[in-house]
Amino acid sequence: MKTRRIVIAVGAALAAVAVVGGVIRAAPWRSADSTVQQLTYTVQRGPLTISVSESGTIKSREQQILKCEVEGQTTIIYLIPEGEFVQPGELLVELDASQLEDRRVDQQIQVQNAEAAYIQARENLEVVKSQATSDISKAELDYKFAEEDVKQYLEGEFPKQLKELESNITLAQEELERATEKLRWSETLNKEKYLSQTELDADRIAKKRAELTHELAVAERDLLQNFTYQRTLDQLNSDVDQARMALERVRLKANADTIQAEAEFKAKELGYQQQQDKLAKIEDQIAKTKIYAPIAGMVIYATSAQGARPWSNDQPLDEGRVVREREELIYLPTADAMTAEIKIYESNLQKVRPGMEARVTIDALPGRVFSGKVATIAPLPDAQSLWMNPDLKIYTTQIHLDGGGEGLRTGMSCRAEIIVEQYKDVVYVPIQSVLRVNGEPMVYVPQGQEIVRRPVELGLDNNRMVRILRGLQAGEEVLMRPPLSSGAAPLEQQTTEDEPGSSPRQPAAPSEPGARPDSGDSPGTAGRGQGEGRPSGQGGTRGGTDSGGGPGGGGGPGRGGRM
Repeated sequence: MKTRRIVIAVGAALAAVAVVGGVIRAAPWRSADSTVQQLTYTVQRGPLTISVSESGTIKSREQQILKCEVEGQTTIIYLIPEGEFVQPGELLVELDASQLEDRRVDQQIQVQNAEAAYIQARENLEVVKSQATSDISKAELDYKFAEEDVKQYLEGEFPKQLKELESNITLAQEELERATEKLRWSETLNKEKYLSQTELDADRIAKKRAELTHELAVAERDLLQNFTYQRTLDQLNSDVDQARMALERVRLKANADTIQAEAEFKAKELGYQQQQDKLAKIEDQIAKTKIYAPIAGMVIYATSAQGARPWSNDQPLDEGRVVREREELIYLPTADAMTAEIKIYESNLQKVRPGMEARVTIDALPGRVFSGKVATIAPLPDAQSLWMNPDLKIYTTQIHLDGGGEGLRTGMSCRAEIIVEQYKDVVYVPIQSVLRVNGEPMVYVPQGQEIVRRPVELGLDNNRMVRILRGLQAGEEVLMRPPLSSGAAPLEQQTTEDEPGSSPRQPAAPSEPGARPDSGDSPGTAGRGQGEGRPSGQGGTRGGTDSGGGPGGGGGPGRGGRM
């Protein structure tokens, strides 16, 4: 069954080549040891177009993309119908804001509590600063008074006390001298019997009192000079030291209290600001639940523009659908200029360059052909396709269409043919006629009853025909199916049994020249992705995407590029 499908595919491919102007015939040529009739192709010379054809989607070149900016997931409760033309400020999408409304009420309470704490911390800071200033002033005054007490004692009190005691000693000394002199006269008078004994005793007592008074005055002076003065001075100096240390303690404590109060104030201020920011964020999120048109334009749902993606679980945009943050919702084209977005397989990257001419056809607009140029080629493979199949690398390519794109709408399916080269007069043969032998491209030319292997130099190919730079002349015959036993693999291999993106299978070499492999695969290399079996510098071949159109067309049907 597998062999039958391959034979049918080969037959259809050969028929397609015949349609595009080549000459394929079942020549009555047979090899000497085989009765199998061989198909040959007459080498052609004429115009040849090298192109790459891929399918894609029409998109607006410039457009406003409106996304869901609400955090987390939310539900659409209103959605404007697709295709309507809207004016700036018109409501497009409304998202469910009930949970955000509840959060806003709770957050308003948090803001009020934070504001009260902030005001309290601010007033407390002022109180602490005022108290610190007062305590420092009092401590400085105590220290100043302590220093003045020392100076007052040294320059005032002590000299005064010493002078008073010195005067007391002087007076006591005079009183003593007077009492002594009086007693001497009293004793003389008593001897002469002019003074009584009682009066003499009184004078003696008066002298004794004067002596004691003098001694007491001297003792008080000595006490002041030797003891009281030093003790009082030490006490006053100690008071100065204590006042100075108390001042330092007050200053440190005041500074610590102020810093603590400032830290508490800043913390409450930041907390208050944070709660305000949270409230502002919630209000901003509530505002973002309503998406308005920033410009005038026709509404296009993002799900419609992106097309169906089998690997995605995203449902079409509709009311009641849950959307996530940053999900694209609405496209609003801002200009009439359109672009065609296609995917280029890595095997064709070396052929395609920005600036190349392209022809674009629209499935919905049969008969119309739009011209354009390749604008950009993505530097990296498409991530989604790479995730689906790591072996399949395709690059997003933008083709800017000329003119205003009348009749085109975003999301239309299209097919773009990129013109790589256009030759007016070149020699070419079918791509499956070329076989690599030890890395060298070869063709097989029947001469009489023999098959002659001839090396050729290849140019570019369009997945159907390959240009021959050297080695063949127009009018010569070449075998359409070179014998696999002569080389590693033909230039192009049919791989109809493979899944898209899978690695091509090499056919087993038959034991006799011209025999088919048991697996039923038609001879040829895959060439897809890495360009196995293709000439160096020409790139691999990707089947199933390049359009037909004869020698001037793109690639033909079939994954391996076989016709």
